[in-house]
Amino acid sequence: MFTGIVKGLGTVVSGHARPGLATFVVEMPEGYADGMRIGASVAIDGICLTATDIDRDKVSFDAMQETLEKTTVGSLVEGSRVNVERSYRIGDEVGGHIVSGHVTGTADLISIETAENNHIVTFRVDPSWMKYLLPKGFVALDGCSLTIVDVNRNDSTFTVWLIPETLRTTAFGFKKPGDRANLEIDSKTQTIVDTVEAYLSARPSFPTSVIRH
Repeated sequence: MFTGIVKGLGTVVSGHARPGLATFVVEMPEGYADGMRIGASVAIDGICLTATDIDRDKVSFDAMQETLEKTTVGSLVEGSRVNVERSYRIGDEVGGHIVSGHVTGTADLISIETAENNHIVTFRVDPSWMKYLLPKGFVALDGCSLTIVDVNRNDSTFTVWLIPETLRTTAFGFKKPGDRANLEIDSKTQTIVDTVEAYLSARPSFPTSVIRH
């Protein structure tokens, strides 16, 4: 589990693809891998991955075919900057919202508007996910816990605002229209929406004539 508060930027320093599996090495921010052990869970751009080898600040990860197909991992190349967060520990401050690192899919970045001290970023997603995206609700993008500002259900888009600190400390400062971000829908919102839908669909329907009488 993670908090959605990105701790810094890592850099992909090498990668190796095999059938159904990709291995890549991320150089962590200085000292961030201290005390990390093989088998540790680390969020890389919001994807929960397992550390398979550790060489000081360089940490190796494997991504299987399912991960390559449903996330942005398959597009990482040497030099790519990625958001990193180590797993949550009991007693840590939860400054964002609880994030599992199990990515729902990807969101397409379609526009960036620059306002004074803000970046207004609009993403488009699969229409079936829009029912889980609510104004003032939570969403995780590339592992960042963000608040949704606006939604447009007709266009299947939503907007987030990024402050200068977010742009400075995450990979969002490098993104541009046409790029993708890993999306994780808030699990509590999804549970509530799905439960209400299941309840309403299970309610008996009455003939219109009965309702009128």
